[in-house]
Amino acid sequence: MFRFLGIVLMVAMPMSAMAKSILVLGDSISAAYGIQVDQGWVALLQDKLKMSKNHSDAIIHNESISGDTSGGGLARIDRALALHKPSIVLLELGANDGLRGLSPVTMKSNLIEITRRVQKTGAKVLLLGMKIPPNYGKRYIDLFYNVYPQLAEELKIPFVPFILEEVALDPALMQADGLHPNAKAQPLIADKIAPYLFPLL
Repeated sequence: MFRFLGIVLMVAMPMSAMAKSILVLGDSISAAYGIQVDQGWVALLQDKLKMSKNHSDAIIHNESISGDTSGGGLARIDRALALHKPSIVLLELGANDGLRGLSPVTMKSNLIEITRRVQKTGAKVLLLGMKIPPNYGKRYIDLFYNVYPQLAEELKIPFVPFILEEVALDPALMQADGLHPNAKAQPLIADKIAPYLFPLL
C-alpha cells in the first residue's frame, strides 16, 4: 500500500510473493506409520521445497491418518480445505479400501467427490496411485488399480501411477508387515512425487 498526494493506492502482491499452501490427504503411507514423522516422505518433500530456488515458501500441511479410507477422506476434506486453504492437494487414499476388499466403484466415487470439492476452491489435485498385494486376486486388483488412471483421465488431473514403484517389492525398503515402507524408502517416495508436484507450483 502506498500513499501519493493523499490518495491510498493498493498494490496487489504477485502470487509468487505469497506462501503456497499444500495439503496432503492420505493414510498411513503419508502419515509416516512405524517411523519418525520427520523421516516420512512428506517431511522430506517439504525439505526439497525449502531448498528449491522458486518454491522455498511453500508449506505442506499433512492431514494423513493411518487406516483411513477414501470414505474417511471425504468426511474430513471440507474441514481440511477450510483450515489450510491449499493451492494444491496431494490425494493419497484408497489403499485401505483395497485391503478391506471394499467396492472399487465406491472408492472411485469418493475420490471423485473429494477432487471436485478441492477444485471448487480453485486448488489443484495431484492423485497418488497405489496398488495392493497380489493375494487379492487379479480381477479385484485390476478393478482397484484402474480407478486411478480412470479418475485422472476423466477429471483431467495429474497422477503418480504408483508411489511405491521402486519400494514395494524390495524387502530391504519395507517394514516387517510387508505393507509399509521403512525409513530408507522415504527419500525414494519423495523423489518419485517431486517431479509431479513442482510443475503444479
